[in-house]
Amino acid sequence: MQLVMETGAGVGMEQSRSAAKDADFAAYMAARQPSLLRTAYLLTGDRHAAEDLVQTALAKLYLSWDKVQKRNLIDGYVRRIMVNENSSLWRRAWKRKEIPTDEIPEVNAATDHHDHGEKSALWEFVQTLPRRQRAVIVLRFYEDLSDGETAEILGISVGTVKSQASRALASMRERVSTQPMLSKDGEEER
Repeated sequence: MQLVMETGAGVGMEQSRSAAKDADFAAYMAARQPSLLRTAYLLTGDRHAAEDLVQTALAKLYLSWDKVQKRNLIDGYVRRIMVNENSSLWRRAWKRKEIPTDEIPEVNAATDHHDHGEKSALWEFVQTLPRRQRAVIVLRFYEDLSDGETAEILGISVGTVKSQASRALASMRERVSTQPMLSKDGEEER
């Protein structure tokens, strides 16, 4: 009889810990999901792929939630998961951006929304950058992380972050200079 009671108490404590873990994770997810979705969109350039990326990253985070000891570093850990996952998904042939279809989709009329980079001409340039350069630009300038934080998330040196950012910015400056609508001269002509 005593063995049954002790086993029952152990199960109750385990359920209590599990419920606390779930509540803690749900609170984190509710607070950070919009920001993570934004980062994922900036990495993928596609809303649906971004949602999938965030879902995968949060699932992987949940599996290791008990192992995360420094709660103030969770955001960096999740960003690292997203960057790695995005890179590995890109290598898979079935995840290419081309989607064969029999019908041409209708284009929605322009809406009056805050532009989070979705329609920006500059964002189009960012999307053409090589993956590592894009990841550096997204983390450094869209997420406003330091060189050190970006290097840690990407698993590269600070010098590599600086050189990749420099190359990306030089490439973007060159492209912007050929676009009259984006250059300062083009603004004066309007």
